[in-house]
Amino acid sequence: MRLPRSIFAVTLAFAAAGCSNIGLRHLEAPGPGPDEFAVMPVKPLTQPQDYGFLPAPSPGGANLTDPNPKADAVVALGGNAAALTPGNAIPSSDSALVSASSRYGVTANTRQVVDTEDAEFRRRQGRLTQLRLFKVDRYSQVYRRQALDASKQTQAARRAGIETPSAPPADE
Repeated sequence: MRLPRSIFAVTLAFAAAGCSNIGLRHLEAPGPGPDEFAVMPVKPLTQPQDYGFLPAPSPGGANLTDPNPKADAVVALGGNAAALTPGNAIPSSDSALVSASSRYGVTANTRQVVDTEDAEFRRRQGRLTQLRLFKVDRYSQVYRRQALDASKQTQAARRAGIETPSAPPADE
């Protein structure tokens, strides 16, 4: 009498575990160590040209050595960091780029549309993608047909006469 109950209990536990939807990614931190991505390096300290004309301290304000990754990326790509402040219009030097990138229209709810389409795609993949007995990352298994093979794309570009940079061997 105890054996059928235990089999029923184990079957019920597996059924309940299979109903949970934890997503395709099952990633865990390797341990309780520090998060190396939480630390941002600061800019080097510089000495002012004249100590008599220092700006007044502003509590809670920005420091010259504070990191500003968005502005740094814009400057590194040849843009103007002043254009990032709210209320500034698009600079005239970027108007051609903005009009070319929005020539087919700009959808305001792109993220919601992609999220809905992806949820429908995962639903069509079947319920078996959610059943796990072990901690497995199923993302690459589900999306393998939609992934590009870098070596095949490089070879196709080379056959078409497009110059491509060197790439590591395909077996590495």
